[in-house]
Amino acid sequence: MKKIAVFHPYFLGGGAETVALWILQALQDQYEITLFTIGKIDFESLNLMYGTSLSNQSVKVINLVPDFFSHISYFLIANNKEMRMLFLHLLMRFFKKNSHNYDLVLSAYNAMDLGKIGIQYIHMTKVLEGTSFYRKISTFSEEQIPKNISIANSYHIANRAKEIYGVDAKVVFPPVVMNIQNIPWSEKENAFICSGRIVKAKEPHRVIKILKLVREQGFDVKLHITGGGGGVYGWQYNNLIKKLVEENSSWITLHKGLPYEEYTQLLAKCKYGIHYKKEPFGISIAEMVKAGAIPFVRSQGGQVEIVGQHNDELFFNNEQEAVDKIINVLSNPLKQNQLVASLTTQINLFSTHKFMSEISEVVSSYFEGNVVVPTTLAI
Repeated sequence: MKKIAVFHPYFLGGGAETVALWILQALQDQYEITLFTIGKIDFESLNLMYGTSLSNQSVKVINLVPDFFSHISYFLIANNKEMRMLFLHLLMRFFKKNSHNYDLVLSAYNAMDLGKIGIQYIHMTKVLEGTSFYRKISTFSEEQIPKNISIANSYHIANRAKEIYGVDAKVVFPPVVMNIQNIPWSEKENAFICSGRIVKAKEPHRVIKILKLVREQGFDVKLHITGGGGGVYGWQYNNLIKKLVEENSSWITLHKGLPYEEYTQLLAKCKYGIHYKKEPFGISIAEMVKAGAIPFVRSQGGQVEIVGQHNDELFFNNEQEAVDKIINVLSNPLKQNQLVASLTTQINLFSTHKFMSEISEVVSSYFEGNVVVPTTLAI
C-alpha cells in the first residue's frame, strides 16, 4: 500500500479544516496515511463536526509538540501572528525532514516547499512563505512551489496562483457538509444570517449598516450574526460589534460560540444571507446556499462561483449597491422564487462525493505518472 504524508498544521475551525479532513476521508481506504500537524487532535469530535469517519487506526497522526503543550501552542497560534508563523515553519521543517519516507507528500494547507515534488491544495496565496527569518528555519524554497501539482479551491484562487506561482491549478471546490432541515420558503424567518469569524477583516459592522438602511426603507428584516472572535487581540472590534448589537437589539441577535447543530438549525430558518468580505472561496456562503437561503455577496472573489455568475442580482460592489439590490429582491416575491430555484442547481458543486472523487483522481494520476491539470480560466 502506497504511503502518503499529509501536511495540515491545526484544526481550529474553518473551511481549510473541512478540506483537510475530507482529503483524509477520500484517501484513507486506499493508502497508508500519516497526518503531520502541530498538536493533539481529537478525531471523534472532528467527525461529529465535519461528518467524516476518521480514526487513529485509519490515519496515523504525528504531532510537532507533545500533548501537554498542545493547548498552549494553539493559544499562541490563535493570538500571535509571529508565533503562528514560527510554529508553521517548525512543522514544515519537521515534515520535510521526513518526506523521503513517503511515496507522496501532500499539503492540505496551501502552496509550500514539501521537501520533494508533491501535491498542494491552495486556499489562498502567499500564506506560508513568510520572511527570510522564517524561511531559514524551514529551509523554505519558493522555487519548489511551481514544481508541485496544484489544486485550488476556486477559479479565483487558481488565477491568483497562476499570477503568483506560475502554476496551472485544477479547481476542486471544497465540500459543504451539513444535514440541513428543509423548511419551505414561506415558513422561513424574514431574516438575514451573517456567519463566520467576528473579526474586522470580515466587516460585519458594514452588514449592520447595510441592513439598517434597508430597514429604514420599511422592510422589517432581522439579522443573526454567528461566529467566534478574533482571539485576545480582536477584543476591540468584538466590543464594537457588541455595542452595535446592543444599540439595535430589537432586530439583531449575536450568537457567539453556537454549537454546530444549533447553527444549522438557525441557518435553515433564515431566508437570506449576507457576507461583505471578498473571499478566496467562502465556505459559510456555500452553507447558506445549501440551506436554501438567498445570499448577497461582493461581486469579486471566489464567492461569485458559489452563488453563480448568472445570479447578478445578488452581487454588490459597495454598501449602497447592497442596499439597492437587497430592496429589489425583498420587493419581488417572484424574483425570490426564481433565485431560490437557480441557487438549488449550485448545491451539487459542493458535494462530499464530488470532492472525494476529484481528490482521489488527482492522487491516482500522480502515481500513474500522468497528471493533467487544466489551464486556469478567467472568472
